[in-house]
Amino acid sequence: MYALNFYSELYEDLLTKNRKTATIRLGDKAEKYKTGMVVWITVGPRFGRRQKLYAAILDRVDVKPISDLSPRDIERENPELRSEDDVIALLTRIYGEFITPAHLVTVIYFSRVDE
Repeated sequence: MYALNFYSELYEDLLTKNRKTATIRLGDKAEKYKTGMVVWITVGPRFGRRQKLYAAILDRVDVKPISDLSPRDIERENPELRSEDDVIALLTRIYGEFITPAHLVTVIYFSRVDE
């Protein structure tokens, strides 16, 4: 079983209210995450205790440069983000790297599975 983990407790509310239905991850993750997979959506620190919120199915997995992100990609990552620059700032904070619009990201769209 794979998991999509979200490190910030700020995401828990967005996830449980179905306001966050995609994640933008740095790099090409298409070999790890495939359309149709069922994964756990979890929150918690890296290498720490995590909480499973729910299971989800991966609806679509797209790899593209940040410069090709659509407004829908950005909004579904976080409804408060508005632009490519907002995404770059978020990824820089999460990954601690210098990020440019040319960097490849994987956009993973998911839907909650009620059990």
